[in-house]
Amino acid sequence: MAQYDKADLERRMHGAVESLKHDLAGLRTGRANTALLEPVHVEVYGAMMPLNQIATISAPEPRMLSVQVWDKSNVGPVDKAIRSAGLGLNPIVDGQNLRLPIPDLTEERRKELAKLAGQYAEKARVAARNVRRDGMDCLKTDEKKGEISEDERKRLENEVQKLTDSTIADIDAAAHAKEKEILGH
Repeated sequence: MAQYDKADLERRMHGAVESLKHDLAGLRTGRANTALLEPVHVEVYGAMMPLNQIATISAPEPRMLSVQVWDKSNVGPVDKAIRSAGLGLNPIVDGQNLRLPIPDLTEERRKELAKLAGQYAEKARVAARNVRRDGMDCLKTDEKKGEISEDERKRLENEVQKLTDSTIADIDAAAHAKEKEILGH
């Protein structure tokens, strides 16, 4: 049975692009948005958990986010996780609630966010390249098993490379659009 599965590779590469778009949606451009806190993971109960699984996140005002932590013992770890997430937010602790005023975007902050968008894009490119490597490895294994010929392997490797190039172009386009939006050009 051949290991190479084109549909699986396409699904995984598409997943890398969708993951990037999801991460980019969390980068703010001036208004409070609950998606801003989606990349935040908190170490609680001996595991890393997404913030939305241990607290309620809301945007009661255009320039304010509110995080209501369900378990009082998790307030400290949540505060620490938000501060260390690189989002430039400084929570104000009020019992089990954390208020996060959204600061105005300064030119310096815009550059930081654009740089973060670039880091997200690079992470997605690496994921796409890892999928390509897995596909190439499967093709080589199939050839060694005698399930496909050398010519067939080379033809399929070209298909995998074209898929990778297309995926990376999508990643670059999404990252460029977000950087343009952040920098206000």
